[in-house]
Amino acid sequence: MAVTAGIKGRASCVVTADKTAKAVGSGALEVFATPMLAALVEEAAWTSIQPYLGEGEGSVGTRFETTHSTPTPVGMTVTAETEVTEVDGRRFVFSFTVSDEAGVIGRGTHERFLVQNEKFMQRCQRKLGTK
Repeated sequence: MAVTAGIKGRASCVVTADKTAKAVGSGALEVFATPMLAALVEEAAWTSIQPYLGEGEGSVGTRFETTHSTPTPVGMTVTAETEVTEVDGRRFVFSFTVSDEAGVIGRGTHERFLVQNEKFMQRCQRKLGTK
């Protein structure tokens, strides 16, 4: 594993009807949904560090803090930019900025943890046997 501070990521999407607050249940308006903003940030973050992880390793999101300050209408492109700001063992902290074509719409921090994919999924699947 060679994840270091300074690694940057980027992900973009066009706001479509299925990415609105109304469609995902986070509000009644047809504007870019905060849960979709979070998903875009996670995409930018995990894809930026994945090339630095070993075979069979991945990362999972464990914390997300944001300010989603301005609305984005359907049809605009939204871009999330992330940067690793801290590496503490298996924990990675990112800062992020999200913008649409008119400017910044959100900022915050995101945290991910390194996992062994197979072990992680086995632990997850064990939950099915506890019912």
